[in-house]
Formats: sequence, C-alpha cells, structure tokens
Amino acid sequence: MNQQPLIVVSGGSKGIGKAIIKRFAASGFRIAAFARNIEFLAALEKELKSNGCHQLLLLQADASNKESIQQFTHTVLEKMGTPDILVNNAGIFKPGQLLNEEDDTLELLLKTNVASAYHLTRGIVPSMKKNNKGHVFNICSTASITPYINGGSYCISKFALFGMSKVLREELKETFIRVTSVLPGATLTDSWEGSNLPQSRFMQAEDIAEAIWNAYSMKSGVVEELLIRPQLGDI
Repeated sequence: MNQQPLIVVSGGSKGIGKAIIKRFAASGFRIAAFARNIEFLAALEKELKSNGCHQLLLLQADASNKESIQQFTHTVLEKMGTPDILVNNAGIFKPGQLLNEEDDTLELLLKTNVASAYHLTRGIVPSMKKNNKGHVFNICSTASITPYINGGSYCISKFALFGMSKVLREELKETFIRVTSVLPGATLTDSWEGSNLPQSRFMQAEDIAEAIWNAYSMKSGVVEELLIRPQLGDI
C-alpha cells in the first residue's frame, strides 16, 4: 500500500506556513514541520487531528541553529521517509536601516531566513534526487526584488534567499525536482502586528497557500517565480 505524500514545512506553526500545512493536510498529505514555539505547535497538532490528519511529525527546532535544523532533517527522513514537497518558510522580520539597526541583526536574519533554508535543502533534496521527484518552494518576498526604507537586513536576507532559489533551480533543472520561488507581498500575519492599516489592505495567508497548491498541481512545466501582491499594490 502506497503511503500518502509528505510535505515538510519550516516555520509551520502560524502565518503562511500554517496555512500551507492546513491546505495540504486537507488534500491527504502527511505533515512534517518545525517551529520554535512549542505551544503553537501543540495547538496546530490539535487542530489538524480534529480535522482528520493524524500522520504528523511536529517538532520544536530553532531555524537560526544549524545543528537544530540538521537534527530535524535526520528525524524526518528516519521516521517519515523522503518528502514529496519541501517548503522553506521559516523567517523573521526586524525593521531597521543598515546604519542604525541593532548589532548582529544581519547575522541573525541571514541565519534564520537564509541558512535555515540552505541546510534544510541540503538535508532533504538528496533523498528527493534518489526518487527522481519532488518540489521545493522557497518563501521569499516582494522584499526579494524591491528594497524599501526600514527594510535593512531583512531585505538583504530575502534577496539572498531568492538568489539561493535561483541557484537551486539551475542545479536541479536536469532532474524531476521542481523549484519555485514564492514572492508574496503584504500578507496578514504576525509580522504586521500593530499596524493601523485595515485588514482589507492585506492578502490572506490562505490565498498564498492556495497559489502554492496550484503551482504544485501542474502536470507539466514549473512555476519558477510566483509573485503575489495585494490588489492595491505593495504597502
């Protein structure tokens, strides 16, 4: 009996990551994910199980820590097998400008937003290559292509992740593994907490997840870049 397909999501306990997990779980996928907050993970597990998804591996891990990522990867491969989809979603936002943001902001954001995807990809994709199939989604941002004031090291990290995604697409072009860079604009997540803007000005995380599902469901070709903005444009 064939197992149901497996999706791995980093930073999956809330926001876009959680929306992706719920969308794919609803279509019968097994789920493996990590996040830092154990309480959010427990809430996610309860919600998924209440909706009939019981093939889960939800672990606490630190996206900024290489060893933590590698341990998560090892556990996934050992307990769940080779993933069909990898979503590099883990990331944090810290506002600031290059000349006045806190010391070590760049290092933290590069570790969390870029190195986590790098190490997770290096751990997961070789097993995909053995199976000659797979799909990698890298959750970038419109900040990956458009710098803005007060974006600082966040913009730098997202430019870097977009670059990594392009490199990976080129390296895997001759395989059956697809690589998609997802560049969402303002999406209603905790990153915008405290904003005085109306909710109608933002996209919903569920719409980003649906777009990713559609890109995955294509029978031929690959969506290399998925650029999604609010109807009224960037904020």
